[in-house]
Amino acid sequence: MISNDIKEITDHYTQGTVLDAIKNGLASLGKSAENVTLEDLGPVDEFHIGGREATGEFLDQLTLSADDHVLDVGCGIGGAARFAAERYGSTVTGLDLTAEYIETGQVLCTWVGLADRITFQQGSGTDMPFADHSFDKAYMMHVGMNIADKVALVG
Repeated sequence: MISNDIKEITDHYTQGTVLDAIKNGLASLGKSAENVTLEDLGPVDEFHIGGREATGEFLDQLTLSADDHVLDVGCGIGGAARFAAERYGSTVTGLDLTAEYIETGQVLCTWVGLADRITFQQGSGTDMPFADHSFDKAYMMHVGMNIADKVALVG
């Protein structure tokens, strides 16, 4: 059973129209699933403060490589995961509570040819569905604010 806190978060972030909005935005740029690039997705992939430049500066600090299997906690639609897979060659697993984000992220990875290096799984950062030591490195961006139990997150 989903806790009330988790349900509130998923209800808040679930719109049911995320992928359609992205398709419409791309169409306005003359792009489609057949010709979209990672750069084209930048405005939706890095809609946080600092954008793509901040994502790069943050992930550079992890010294990621093609040998790394990385966990992206609270991955949303997978923008940082796609960035890490493309820039560093890393294999990335994204974890997010919101099913719509997971589904959208999978579609976007297929569009830009990164589905072989990125997988997404629905789940909670405080009760991760992975065995200990499954990943070489992990990060989270702009998700801590949504997790009330910080001890469970980092414990």
